[in-house]
Amino acid sequence: MRPEILFPLFSNLTSIGGLGEKSAQLLKNLDCNKVADLVFHLPSSMIDRSYCPRLKDARPGVIATVTVKIIEHIAPARKSQPYKVVAEDDTEQMIVSFFKAYPASIQKNLPIGAYRVLSGKIEKFNNQLQMSHPDYIVRPEEAAAVSGIEPVYPLTAGITNKMLNKWIKQALQQVPQFPEWLDGQYIKEQNFPPFNQALLQLHHPKYAADLDVNSPERRRLAYDELLSNQLALAIVRQKVKKQYGRELKGNGLLRKKLLDKLPFKLTGAQEKVLKEINADQASPYRMLRLLQGDVGCGKTIVAFMSMLNAVECGAQAAIMAPTEILAKQHLETIGSLSEELGIRCELLTGRTKGKKRAQILEDLAEGKIDIIIGTHALFQENVEFKDLAYAVIDEQHRFGVHQRLNLSGKGNKADILVMTATPIPRTLLLTAYGDMEYSKIDQVPEGRQPVDTRVMPVDRLPEIVSALKRKVESGARAYWVCPLVEESEKLDLAAAEERFESLKKYFGNNVGLIHGKMKETEKDAVMERFKKGEISLLVATTVIEVGVNVPEATVMIIEHAERFGLAQLHQLRGRIKRGCQASTCILLYSYPLSENSRARLNIMKETEDGFRIAEEDLDLRGGGEILGTKQSGFNAFKLADLSVHKNLLLTAARDAQLIIETDPELSSPRGKALRILLYLFERDDAVKTYMA
Repeated sequence: MRPEILFPLFSNLTSIGGLGEKSAQLLKNLDCNKVADLVFHLPSSMIDRSYCPRLKDARPGVIATVTVKIIEHIAPARKSQPYKVVAEDDTEQMIVSFFKAYPASIQKNLPIGAYRVLSGKIEKFNNQLQMSHPDYIVRPEEAAAVSGIEPVYPLTAGITNKMLNKWIKQALQQVPQFPEWLDGQYIKEQNFPPFNQALLQLHHPKYAADLDVNSPERRRLAYDELLSNQLALAIVRQKVKKQYGRELKGNGLLRKKLLDKLPFKLTGAQEKVLKEINADQASPYRMLRLLQGDVGCGKTIVAFMSMLNAVECGAQAAIMAPTEILAKQHLETIGSLSEELGIRCELLTGRTKGKKRAQILEDLAEGKIDIIIGTHALFQENVEFKDLAYAVIDEQHRFGVHQRLNLSGKGNKADILVMTATPIPRTLLLTAYGDMEYSKIDQVPEGRQPVDTRVMPVDRLPEIVSALKRKVESGARAYWVCPLVEESEKLDLAAAEERFESLKKYFGNNVGLIHGKMKETEKDAVMERFKKGEISLLVATTVIEVGVNVPEATVMIIEHAERFGLAQLHQLRGRIKRGCQASTCILLYSYPLSENSRARLNIMKETEDGFRIAEEDLDLRGGGEILGTKQSGFNAFKLADLSVHKNLLLTAARDAQLIIETDPELSSPRGKALRILLYLFERDDAVKTYMA
């Protein structure tokens, strides 16, 4: 149950005076659904309205708050002209202008002979002081409410800053006096104010520095939010660790047979990770482990080896991929090896239909299939296993947490290995995957050559096409990746088709096109021709980002590379690191190039280390975009900024671990206060699962 102290903050927005249902709907665009969301909607800047000059001393172009007497109203002669009001103090006159005005409303607010306080930008035109559409018009006795610092909030259509200021003032009155949930010594070291004080100061800044992400007030609230996140994950992790699973201790025969057949030796990093996974499998508790590794580091073979452990125990294993292309690639790798080992492996996707589908489902339920490879189709209710003991989920960030749990629920206390080829910065590991153990393959197989990455302006396109033609004529295969256009699939598609048509003039029928809007059969046909070398140049959108495996492809050209994120550029470049030949990646950019874009392209030129690239991406773009999709499991923070507050996150992770070790039931005075913190930041799922 949510603590009673929080009830006011979890009230409906319409409980605030003057905030109706229509405005409540608009506020959803700002992620404000309840009173607490308004409280945590922090200002991004401020307007100083404390400049209160006499009119003759007013500086043009500056926001001023002036007290004036209303002298005259001048209605416009034509609709295109403004409605004017003449106002004065004892030093000078000023014209107050209103465009698209409602005369009755103006006459009511600015009656002739009355004194009013106006706040807005004063300008001088033809030696005449003017103020257009004052931000505030109040009576002199209300001047104190206007003539100070006004916080400026992020807005959405239909919501003004004046409205937000009014509602947030009321919302702040609903914040109760909370017990202190932070360690006293840490508060002193960090110079943190109490929670309530920090909140009030951020909403009532006196100086621009008060709104800085590193101000003591902002750091205090960021730490509270990060601690709630880390404590919730620590609670879930503790719970997962205590869940009994099954012990998978195979006899090693299939794995030995596989190693004897492989044309290469496992790297030291692969062997280390396999030991970690095997130890988890052999433990009596359920396994939940994240395996991360850079492009081409050999995660699939590690996953297959660990799946064979389950098969050796007489159980079944599953591997789930986010796209059909990737699922089929796994079938090519795992299927052929399975056949040689004498075990049965099948593919199940949304396109597996009719008798074939019915037969696979029947054989899976009867235990005749050892390993199943699939897409989302594996989640469907009619998919039943005889004994699923081990599930591998590839490219975890494409799936939600619920889907992960759904697949594991199909098994008999199945162990789960989650894989990602997008190296994840430590900060995101802690916040998005803190409920998992994690392993890292940080070594690429021997013989892989570094990619020669070049950054060039798009005006060198003719020269690049000529060089590419020479490469292709000498037997090379190449990708040409078309730009992202304002997040619009239709425009992306148009860009790809346009580039395809222009390249056909040079390469004739030796060029193919692949994009996300094509039917799977069409995509497969083009990919098959490219793999076989029937076409040498593949024009594509980012549909090739994950899972395309053509070792013979050694050239990649990425058009408008400045529009892509670092992680995405790294994934794309990885498509030409599949073989042992030297390869070239050309990043084409167009002017003007922002500092941020220039930095991204330079990092791509400098390094192929995916883990460094992921860290740089976090610093340049912030946490919300790193993993590429909203289903990443990564929670966007309202108060914390991971590119700035990394050190606070690491402290919060240690603090959370210490809390769980010393006060597992959260029953001490601080523990009880921490329960309130978990509910305040809506981490109560952890509270429910652990403390029910």
